[in-house]
Amino acid sequence: MSPLDKWLTLDELASYLKLSRTKLYGMAQSGTIPCGKVGNQWRFDREEIDTWVKAQGRNK
Repeated sequence: MSPLDKWLTLDELASYLKLSRTKLYGMAQSGTIPCGKVGNQWRFDREEIDTWVKAQGRNK
């Protein structure tokens, strides 16, 4: 994976997880999903997201 592919935008993550932008934005604001901000834009580490998704499945 190239360094540029490591970080996802909100739109890219919405497509990747098949969730709405609005839902992901709320999750980012509340700290429910691992993320960070660059300027005023949310960024998501693909590896952290994959780990988080797997953990969500185990928590059910």
